[in-house]
Amino acid sequence: MTFDEVAEAAGVAFEVVAVLVLVAGFCLAATRSALTWRRSHDARRAYRTLREVLGGGLLIALEILVAADLVGTVAVDPTVQNIAVLGLIVVIRTFLSFSIETEIEGVFPWRRGGREG
Repeated sequence: MTFDEVAEAAGVAFEVVAVLVLVAGFCLAATRSALTWRRSHDARRAYRTLREVLGGGLLIALEILVAADLVGTVAVDPTVQNIAVLGLIVVIRTFLSFSIETEIEGVFPWRRGGREG
């Protein structure tokens, strides 16, 4: 097996793991939300739980997909065009991650300083 074949297989493996994380995140989010609803009968709280857990799964899956893109683009065929496309993909996914995290936390990251700890 050549290096390119191993790198391509690793990129595909990362993509499969990202899909599994999405599915597991959805199942976990639905389960936790249902348990929250069952215990509290508070629809808002159950919805918040669903959003937070599902959002966390989305963030992890996005990070794994960035790793897949890095392996698939840079390791297999590092042309200037492929690296430019990779840069655009990373920018888009970073924006998505930022948006999802802000949506989950309800505050911009630079405003979170006093809330952590």
